[in-house]
Amino acid sequence: MSEISGRIVVITGAAGALGSVASKKFFNEGAKLALLDRNADAVDRQWKGEKDVICLETDLVSASSIESSVGCLMERFGRIDALVNIAGGFTMGPPVHETSEETWDYMLDLNAKSVFLMSRAVLPVMRKQKKGSVVNVAAKAALQGAVAMAPYVISKSAVIRLTECLAEENRQEGINVNCILPSIIDTPDNRRNMPDADFSSWVTPEAITDVILFLVSEASRAVNGASIPVYGLS
Repeated sequence: MSEISGRIVVITGAAGALGSVASKKFFNEGAKLALLDRNADAVDRQWKGEKDVICLETDLVSASSIESSVGCLMERFGRIDALVNIAGGFTMGPPVHETSEETWDYMLDLNAKSVFLMSRAVLPVMRKQKKGSVVNVAAKAALQGAVAMAPYVISKSAVIRLTECLAEENRQEGINVNCILPSIIDTPDNRRNMPDADFSSWVTPEAITDVILFLVSEASRAVNGASIPVYGLS
């Protein structure tokens, strides 16, 4: 039996390419899932009838929406063993001096505020339990500046620093907080947007999910506050 079996795992962005693969892998390992996404219908269609899966329509930049979803999943499962913050997004933009406030706010909200609000809602539960794991998804791009990517780079950089702060604040509470840094993920959307790229060098959702599983498992109990490269061959 997998050591993940029976654990309550919350996954955000469950309708996306990485979120859907991670959800299937955790389920196959025996986890009970709370799947959060704004597109709950798409998630629900995939999991309809599974008694150990709850799909919750959640606006991940709304504190009240998140609190409502966390309340529902606590009523259903009674605890939270792991939070996997996958929800996020990417947009290219103009140079900083031409970047709109809307683009700036969109990237910061989607990639950083969502992680902050979910962590704020879930960590009190884990602190009461004296046990838990949080895995955030940052990005390789967060490690240095780039042309026409400032809002994205900065929002993912914030995820790294937030991960480190959360790790320091909760290390005595039995909670491990880490993040991963994928390079370009091999998804249908990315293939359509970059048709001339070498897809074989990209990292697959399955490979990323294996690292997330490790960070949720007891094998990673000594890993806390880490930013782990998951680059594939790129």
